[in-house]
Formats: sequence, structure tokens, C-alpha cells
Amino acid sequence: MPRCEDVLVDEHLRELGSRLQGPARLKSDLLTEARHGLLDAVEAYRESGVPPTEAQRRAVVEFGSPAQLLPSWQAELAVGALRGLSLRMLVIAGVGMAAGDLTWRGASWSDGPRPPAGYLLLSNSVDWIWAGSLLLAVVGLLVVAASARSTRPGLAVAQRMVGTGLTGVLALGMVAGCALFVWSISLWDAALRWPPMIIGAVLVGGAYFSLTRATRGWLLANAR
Repeated sequence: MPRCEDVLVDEHLRELGSRLQGPARLKSDLLTEARHGLLDAVEAYRESGVPPTEAQRRAVVEFGSPAQLLPSWQAELAVGALRGLSLRMLVIAGVGMAAGDLTWRGASWSDGPRPPAGYLLLSNSVDWIWAGSLLLAVVGLLVVAASARSTRPGLAVAQRMVGTGLTGVLALGMVAGCALFVWSISLWDAALRWPPMIIGAVLVGGAYFSLTRATRGWLLANAR
């Protein structure tokens, strides 16, 4: 059965947790660390002779109200969300650039007529989008690393700029990638029966889903 102070502490932390948005693991770590600190403070007050109810009240007041704590905690969660998004983009874009051509290599239609100029332009655009997202992901990780060492306001602006850029690049990449896939199967019927093409489509779909979740997390973390 939980002690009374545990219940009051948990109520305070539930209020904080309900108003925080960001990576679940980082959010849980913040709340767990805060809970330990609060319970230690309650215990210290009680050992000095303060009645239980007053010890709980003092510990919570000393710890800080949601209005005092949320800005710094939410900023930390926003940095964590950008880190997660940048890492996912770095891995997925790197693999996409390295393995993208494998879906076409050895295809029965590769020796056929040259695709239209518009198709080639779209294909090259997809490559450039992946390259741009890879570069932005690296910049994002550098900004996150700098934010861990400094609290300069300019870094918060840089975080939002990089996150916005990654969001835009992802949206553009999804539109361009889907358009390229649809155009490909309209040009070559055999594309729908080509195993590397099928596997590639499934993997890209999973990658888009993963990046979309990470992007949503970043957007929510920065909306507060």
C-alpha cells in the first residue's frame, strides 16, 4: 500500500506528465527522477520533525509548480525529439541512398527504351531529396550536441529550423517517392512482379511510417 506522501507526489507528477509532450522514454526518465527527488525531500522534512502533511506540502512547493518546471522540461523533450528524428533520418536516408538502385538492378526492362525525360528528372529529384535529408539530419545532430553544452537562445531557433526542414523534406520525399513508384509501374508492368521492387516498396513504406511518427513527436514537443 503506497504511503500518503507517495500518493500526493504522484498526483503532482501526473499533472506535470499530462502537460508534457515528447519522447516517451525521456519523459518517463524525467518524471522518475523528479519523483525520487520529491520523496527524498519529504523524507528529509519528516526526519527533521515536520508533520507528514506539511512535509509533503513543503516538498512540492520547494520542487516547483508546473508553470515553473514545464518550460525547461519541455525544451529538453523537444531536443530529445529532434535527436530521435535526426537519427532516424540519418539511418534511413543513408540506407535509401546506398540501396536505392538495387531495386532496379537486373530488371527485365532495364535494357528497354529510355524512360521519359520527366521521369528521369523525378528520379534524380528523389535522390537529391534523400541527400538533402541526410545533410539536414547531420546538422540536426550537431545542433543537439551543441544544445547539450549551451543554452544560448540561437540554438533553440536552430533546432526549430532544422526540425521544420526535416519535416518539409520528409513530406516532399513521400510525395516524390510515391509519384515515382506509380509512374514506374505505369511504364513497366513487370515492376509489380519484380521481387526487389516489391521488397523495396515495403521497406520504404515502413521507413516513411517510422519517420512520420518521429516527425509527429517532434511537432507535438514543439507545439507546447
